Amino acid sequence: MDQRLRPYRSVLYIPGSRPRALEKARALPVDAIIFDLEDAVAADEKDNARETLKDALAQGGYGERVKIVRINGLDTSWGQADAKAVRDMNADAVLLPKVNAAADVDALAAITGDLPIWAMMETPRGMLNAAQIAAHPLMAGFVMGTNDLAKELQTRFRPDRLPLITSLGLCLLAAKAEGLIAIDGVYNAFKDDEGLAAECTQGRDMGFDGKTLIHPAQVEITNAAYAPSEDEVDLARRQIAAFEEIEAQGQGVAVVDGKIVENLHVASAREILAKAEAITALQAG
Repeated sequence: MDQRLRPYRSVLYIPGSRPRALEKARALPVDAIIFDLEDAVAADEKDNARETLKDALAQGGYGERVKIVRINGLDTSWGQADAKAVRDMNADAVLLPKVNAAADVDALAAITGDLPIWAMMETPRGMLNAAQIAAHPLMAGFVMGTNDLAKELQTRFRPDRLPLITSLGLCLLAAKAEGLIAIDGVYNAFKDDEGLAAECTQGRDMGFDGKTLIHPAQVEITNAAYAPSEDEVDLARRQIAAFEEIEAQGQGVAVVDGKIVENLHVASAREILAKAEAITALQAG
């Protein structure tokens, strides 16, 4: 699948130390998995988690799901060993927590080589340095760590996430400028379907490619929110058809549903159709 079209609607955290969870993840309809060696693994389980995860990834069975391994920070007593272990795992990328600057990415790349790197964006300094981090040649995606960020900013919780909007926007700008994937943070109340749907809609409207999840129960709502709707697909097809008809007549502007359709609208319409087709292909696989 073309990496530029690959869906990242749902990105589920799975503890790297739990064989049962690693097995169950093989059948979940998620687009990507973050195999976690950091927060989800107790200190006395770190060594075992590396081996458990390495064995699970070696066995395969995760299909087209993107396999991302989150390590502990390199400033911890486990980070170096994690990075060396991931280098030899059957993983698509490594996720570094609490990235503050491009130098942090350099330090990881010195261990993991040419393995694509994702950054957890979850500190005030990381927000201020988002552009330089995104520009790193091995950087492939941003994951918003909204819980840690809210703690660092000392914000109060609001359903509209207004205290975090500046940070979310800075990271989106940096990611889009460099062609990276941008994944929104988790929604903690995993039994609150209405709240999850609202936050997914907000994230999608802002431009995020998908959302990180803490529970399989959140997958269906998130997949639906970040996929083109039937109405969007229908409009995209009609826009393309109308524009091609006008273009064949030597004109450059079409009208669909009372609105002008120009080249930029057609480009967006083609992206919508390509994403819908990629999602269909992923589900078929």
